[in-house]
Amino acid sequence: MSSLSLAVRDSSTMLRRNLLHAKRYPSMTLQLLLTPIMLLLLFVYLFGDVMSAGIGGGGGADRSEYIAYIVPGILLMTIGGTTVGTAVSVSTDMSEGIIARFRTMAIHRGSVIIGHVIGSVIQSVMSVVLVGAVGVAIGFRSTDATVLEWLAAFGFLALFAMALTWVAVGMGLVSPNAEAASNNAMPLILLPLFSSAFVPVDAMPGWFQPIAEYQPFTPAIETLRGLLLGTEIGNNGWLTLAWSVALSALGYYWSKAVFNRDPK
Repeated sequence: MSSLSLAVRDSSTMLRRNLLHAKRYPSMTLQLLLTPIMLLLLFVYLFGDVMSAGIGGGGGADRSEYIAYIVPGILLMTIGGTTVGTAVSVSTDMSEGIIARFRTMAIHRGSVIIGHVIGSVIQSVMSVVLVGAVGVAIGFRSTDATVLEWLAAFGFLALFAMALTWVAVGMGLVSPNAEAASNNAMPLILLPLFSSAFVPVDAMPGWFQPIAEYQPFTPAIETLRGLLLGTEIGNNGWLTLAWSVALSALGYYWSKAVFNRDPK
């Protein structure tokens, strides 16, 4: 069997293992999934009237317009939250000794983390679909988007999920336990709060605008809004691609270097 066939076979096995774990122990997934849903309902139904007035610029907007504005940001936040579970899962594997057992077996060395990455991307996409369904149920509509734009939006979400997942895997590998992994990965949940997910960047204080603008979530959110709602994308699409490639490469080489270290 060639090395490529071995890698594919073992990675598929590890993918099934991770998906079975997620199915048998759904509490972490449900907890991370409920957070964006609660935020969506909170901002739409409690703050929607006030926030929509600010989005409309003069009080002309209504709640439905704010739903259209906030849903793309919540979808990206969902991906960030799902990858926190990946960091916890990787750290748990490392601390419970199963990785040491895998190292003694005749399997492809990188298949363990590749299985985590692919499994996390699948879970992220499924979570986005569920949260998106909630958004549609409360009034989100994307009537102007073409089939090609929907496919592009789906591809952007999957690519961004893969980038954040590689970073989360690295965080899980360097964490001594699951609690530390959850804390280390917390920026993946907090960064969307400091982006254009809830309010436009130009509505923020001047000193804070660079923080919101020059981070990976804001261009990703604006790209998704442009694809689904027809707003101006500008350079955000290229910035999202650049961030995704850079974070994927950083997370991959970081995870590979840490995982290949000889255990103490």
